[in-house]
Amino acid sequence: MPTLGTQNIATSYPQLLKTLGTGGLPSAGAVEVITDGDNTSSALSVGIDSVQSTGSFTVSSNSRLLGPVTFGSSLTASTGTSTIGTLFASGLATFGTSFTASTGTGTIGTLSASTATISTATIPLQLGAITFGSSITASTGTATLGTATISTATISTATIPTINGVTTFATGFTSSTGTNTLGTIASTTINNTGLATVGTLEIGATGPSITKVSFGTAAFTGSTFQDLDSATAGSNVTTGTFAVTGAALGDIVFGGLTSIGSSTGTNATLAQRLIPSFRVESADTIRYVILNTDIVSHGTTPAGTLYATAMRFTA
Repeated sequence: MPTLGTQNIATSYPQLLKTLGTGGLPSAGAVEVITDGDNTSSALSVGIDSVQSTGSFTVSSNSRLLGPVTFGSSLTASTGTSTIGTLFASGLATFGTSFTASTGTGTIGTLSASTATISTATIPLQLGAITFGSSITASTGTATLGTATISTATISTATIPTINGVTTFATGFTSSTGTNTLGTIASTTINNTGLATVGTLEIGATGPSITKVSFGTAAFTGSTFQDLDSATAGSNVTTGTFAVTGAALGDIVFGGLTSIGSSTGTNATLAQRLIPSFRVESADTIRYVILNTDIVSHGTTPAGTLYATAMRFTA
């Protein structure tokens, strides 16, 4: 110590650094506070295997930390790119510009990030309620949600599971394409602008229920009718059959002929006396009978189209 050679020991103490204790550096796992000659403690503590600082720790050049790094309260990267192998943050971590973990696993207690781009992330199991402030996007894979309360959702493709219980739609249920099969619908008002396929439809609060409606058409070639007292037997009746797929014995049949009442043909009065009748002849077959009830008139009915609707009810 050549600079202390001309000074008294007593006056040189403030210039000396020493440990607070009397035994020098402590054993492994412990540190001693460094003081000056007047026993004024510094922010630095040293040991044979560790160094601690209770104040600000500033590195003016690059620093390299080869082991795990623990941040007690926060980590701030003001500029540039921070590459950290293993990061454990028990408190709040704020990154000014960027945070890059090239290898290893980063465990963060609480992270506040205004913008984050993550190429691959393993999301832990969340057993409690989760609130998403703005959005959640799953680009690939399958997302399973126990209970989701969503005010507005836009879904391009979704696989809907089987729902065995009661389902309540708060505002509306819309299906743009495909077929929807619903077991029971309880609704005071149903507005449908597209095609609706109903298996059984109950009319009123207690029935009856309609289970089948069949419809078909056929060309009517025209007929010449005589009056009821005509000498030609059967000339006052025209009859025939045509196909109506789905019709069955017992169905109620309604029908009509477009040329009845037409201004064409002969004897307009005759059209006022013709009575068409329709019934199920056999499965998928409708019998029509057109009768002239007039006793003094005869004439012709021109060609037209026969229509028939078969309806099936249950109690």
